[in-house]
Amino acid sequence: MTIRLTTPAAVAAALAAMLATAPAAAADYVQAPGSTLAFASRYDGELFTGRFGDFSTKLSFDPASPEAGTLDVSIGLASAATGNDDRDSTLKTADFFNVAKFAQARYSASGFRRLADDRYAADGTLELRGVRKPVTLTFSWSGGAQPVLEGKAVVKRLEFGVGGGDWADTSAIPDEVAISTRVLLKPR
Repeated sequence: MTIRLTTPAAVAAALAAMLATAPAAAADYVQAPGSTLAFASRYDGELFTGRFGDFSTKLSFDPASPEAGTLDVSIGLASAATGNDDRDSTLKTADFFNVAKFAQARYSASGFRRLADDRYAADGTLELRGVRKPVTLTFSWSGGAQPVLEGKAVVKRLEFGVGGGDWADTSAIPDEVAISTRVLLKPR
């Protein structure tokens, strides 16, 4: 059976129907200035926070089709800063990030899950100090002219050998480190 579109209105209606059923395409983004990647832990019961000043993010995402999303984050470990010179220099040593041997960490995820309250989960892999382990990043998404991804994760530092040796005592430094990020994005 052949359908003939003989009027402009019929052509417009056919195009609108085709567009309405076309799958949404993921948009590709890169990190924009003003983004943050932070961490928080305790040392002898005292809370401390820090940031990685050097990280870059690539994202492909469509909220209508989160299962097609991808995320790739590279993190310069030497850029970790807590505002305490002694702690910052210790983080660079072989007991912690070992930046002389492992300059970068990388987080990558493919295929996101939709959660309640317009939130999503990226079940990805963190590679840190040559160790690869699963880490889930939960995040919210704000679209618009400058999209924003705001996320949180928990990393078990001892699984990656971070804070080994004398620093492995979890009564001094807990195993779980809270990670938070606010990534401003621009089209790739």
